[in-house]
Amino acid sequence: MSQPNVDQKHPQNKKDRTTVDELLKVQSTPSDRDLVELARLIIRYRDFPGARDIQRDLQVVLNTWELTEEQLYIKTRIIHAGGMVYRRTPTGEQQDWT
Repeated sequence: MSQPNVDQKHPQNKKDRTTVDELLKVQSTPSDRDLVELARLIIRYRDFPGARDIQRDLQVVLNTWELTEEQLYIKTRIIHAGGMVYRRTPTGEQQDWT
């Protein structure tokens, strides 16, 4: 007997919710870091069976910034080619790539 479709809670949900909330506040031109964070989270939550609120809000951010996913990925490839996005923050915090 198969398990019914049950939404799961992502292990990074709490931390990611904070990041998504910050991205939702960006109404003008997003920074390189904002763009990279959005792309990272879209990839993380793509096809994840749950976290529907985060998935929905990531789409809201994408729409607010008037970007398609493909446009976002083109921009972030250029940013990553420069190699300066995920360095330690001024507070010394290492960024999450999981």
